[in-house]
Amino acid sequence: MKQSSAIARAVYIHVPFCLHHCGYCDFALVANRDHLIPQYLQALDNELQAHRRTVGDVVQVDTVFVGGGTPTHLSPDTLQTLFQLIRQHFQPTVDAEISVEANPDGLDTERLDVLKENGVNRLSLGVQSFDDAVLRTLERTHTGAQAFETVQRCRQWIPNVSLDLIFGVPCQSLTSWQQTLGVATSLPVRHISTYGLTFEKDTPFFRREQHGQLKRTPDELERQMYLDAISKLTDAGLRHYEVSNFAQPGFECRHNMVYWNADEYFAFGPGAACYLNGVRRTNVRSVVRWLKAWQQSESAVEDSEELSNEEKAREAIMLALRMRQGLNVRAFEQRFGLNFAELTGAALQQHLDAGFLTHQADHVSLTTEGLLIADTVISDFL
Repeated sequence: MKQSSAIARAVYIHVPFCLHHCGYCDFALVANRDHLIPQYLQALDNELQAHRRTVGDVVQVDTVFVGGGTPTHLSPDTLQTLFQLIRQHFQPTVDAEISVEANPDGLDTERLDVLKENGVNRLSLGVQSFDDAVLRTLERTHTGAQAFETVQRCRQWIPNVSLDLIFGVPCQSLTSWQQTLGVATSLPVRHISTYGLTFEKDTPFFRREQHGQLKRTPDELERQMYLDAISKLTDAGLRHYEVSNFAQPGFECRHNMVYWNADEYFAFGPGAACYLNGVRRTNVRSVVRWLKAWQQSESAVEDSEELSNEEKAREAIMLALRMRQGLNVRAFEQRFGLNFAELTGAALQQHLDAGFLTHQADHVSLTTEGLLIADTVISDFL
């Protein structure tokens, strides 16, 4: 059955290559295996060709997000080939947001030229910190000075630069975090994302923590770091629009808004998950297994789930509550044909009474206290 190109207007491409696999990262990627890059491009081409046979034509999209991994780890020529593959199957609109993730090291003039030539207008830099001691703990391969210089240089090619920052790192003091926020807000960036460090199972950081080699940041300190981020970034003119994200007005990440609005999207590459026609399909996370499947033009989908209307509605609640504007109850009920109060039941009242949620007019949203335990509050609505 052919799918209408009007359904999904966003596409994600996963590039699973890095110079180094940082100990806290649990993304689908490989490090120091660049010999697989030609095979990756061929496999990606095969996956895109299979998609094309399903939809029957080039799909017009409003957002393209090339993530990883580190997409800019690819050579300039390989980056060019990647964008050629994407454009064979997806046509960005005139005002499309085209985002690429990058690390400060290795982002040279040649790569920036390729990005600009291919219409990239948003660069997401994995800076994480401007403190060299914190960067060493995180096993990052750049220094704070390199990150600072890279941000300033990138603006000559791509004016819309976003920074990723991490707090709650072992050895990171409140002063160190405040200094990183100060440096970040002194730079000409449009968007900043702040994430508390997590110890994901099966990562080296998780194992080191289990063996007492790494110590988690105390909850109270991590709480204060997050509150400081909200205070300092909003004071700098960035609007807090999602639990972890801050942007100048008009520079919110449009691609991620697709996710938070529970809209549909295409996704390709190892570990990538698409959401089309109410069905979520997730590719195998193993880069090698994904490669082997698509080299033989066999599907690499590992999991497929068709959501019921109620499941869609519950996910929409969960995603909308991540947004600072929260959930528009009237729009939600019109979209899903369900009664919000009946669907949320005791969970809604419990979190309203506890002061973690507020219900004003037609909107339900997290309070400041709710933001501090957002994942816990939100999970109660699934």
